[in-house]
Amino acid sequence: MARAISPCIFCQIAGSSNSTPLLHSDDKVVAFKDINPSAFRHYLVVPVEHIPTVNDLQRRNEDYTLVSHMINVGETLLRRDAPQSNQYRFGFHQPPFNSVDHLHLHCFALPFIPRWKQLKYMSLGPLGGFIEAEKLLEKIKPLSPIPP
Repeated sequence: MARAISPCIFCQIAGSSNSTPLLHSDDKVVAFKDINPSAFRHYLVVPVEHIPTVNDLQRRNEDYTLVSHMINVGETLLRRDAPQSNQYRFGFHQPPFNSVDHLHLHCFALPFIPRWKQLKYMSLGPLGGFIEAEKLLEKIKPLSPIPP
């Protein structure tokens, strides 16, 4: 029986059923260049498992570890590919401002190009918008200690 192709573009990329070149791949995440970059370097780190949005993450070890891993992968790639950049930024869009319903970390080596694109990556306070990766980690940090 043939396997059904997922309608989610990021699931297709993570499952290698797409021609998108991967910058990183492991059993938890894949990383690739954003097709519409907003900065000097703009990468996306996407979990292999389909998780729709940041609203689907909870205060549990698995989610905290996944987001931490996503950030580490993004940092490693940017330090490798844009060592001359003196500012990196990492974060997620929150509904209803996410363009794809599959959790994805935006990883930027700044500056934004063109500069006005930074507006797309601003927090809108209680309305949502963009949440910095470290703020999301604080929000989903488990109440019990994380095992080593």
